[in-house]
Amino acid sequence: MRDVKEYICEKSERLDTFLASQIAQTRSQIAQLIKQEVVFVDDKLVARPGVKLKAGQKIKVEFPELKIDEVNTNLLEEVSWAKDVEVLYEDEDIMVINKPSGVTVHPAPSVKEPTLVDWLKFKGIRLSTISGEERHGIVHRLDKGTSGAMVIAKTNEAHEFLSQQLQDKSMGRYYLAIIAPPLKEDVTTVESNIGRSSSNRLKMASGLEHGKYAKTMFKQLLLSDDERMQLIACKLFTGRTHQIRVHLESLNRHIVGEHLYAQSPKMEKSERILLHAYIIYFIHPTTKELLSFEAKYDENMKSFIEKKFDMEKVNEVTELEYITDSFTTDI
Repeated sequence: MRDVKEYICEKSERLDTFLASQIAQTRSQIAQLIKQEVVFVDDKLVARPGVKLKAGQKIKVEFPELKIDEVNTNLLEEVSWAKDVEVLYEDEDIMVINKPSGVTVHPAPSVKEPTLVDWLKFKGIRLSTISGEERHGIVHRLDKGTSGAMVIAKTNEAHEFLSQQLQDKSMGRYYLAIIAPPLKEDVTTVESNIGRSSSNRLKMASGLEHGKYAKTMFKQLLLSDDERMQLIACKLFTGRTHQIRVHLESLNRHIVGEHLYAQSPKMEKSERILLHAYIIYFIHPTTKELLSFEAKYDENMKSFIEKKFDMEKVNEVTELEYITDSFTTDI
């Protein structure tokens, strides 16, 4: 049976703004709810989030029942990573994991193998939205080939709190990457709009007038022994698709192991893209404590670094404090 609630508007304002304040959800989620055709104003069905309300009007919401998607446990048992996902931290509100390289986060028609969302379903993390869909606690994403730190929300309240931190920049991430050729400046900042490439729909492109604003800072850490490659740290100030790769390409630099964006045929080969979400920090949704977590890179990336770099120096420049102190806090 559906949960039905009624609200009275006390002043003139937009429907989505009013419901967002009443239900404690974002306006985008309210818009999804309205699309379900479950919102009524004075008993008349409404279809637009921007409907202007008048003082005294009655708003009724018939909340949809949650649709439960089943998870194929047999598929999960067939992949080795599902048994080895490293949990860096977990409590009643959140889970912080070290996502393996090669794992897709969200299911899609083109994705045949198990995803991180399947793993979360199996772990019992099945959050509902007010529109009746499951969202499984995914607050931010990592590309399939990228490994590293991800925070997962275990309650709707934690999801909203963490999502807001993505918007106000109180959540942040630092990445490690191995690139070629090396950067010229110690710290390089790239600010440019990113949007879908007109020549290749699989790629994103930088400098597009109608793209979304993006900002990345790159910090030199260490040259390889032959000085052809460089270990760098990357600080994201926005979260656009392929942002690090696109901004590096705008500098004519590329990540080792990258195949989608242009690179020299003479470039070193790697089994995986050598891009790793190394550090994540955020405010805990319940305790309001500032937390920081470090995710170690996998054996594949470690083996490559050991062959090409001075490991004593690598250990020095990848200290957490060294990385965080290398970037300005100005945004």
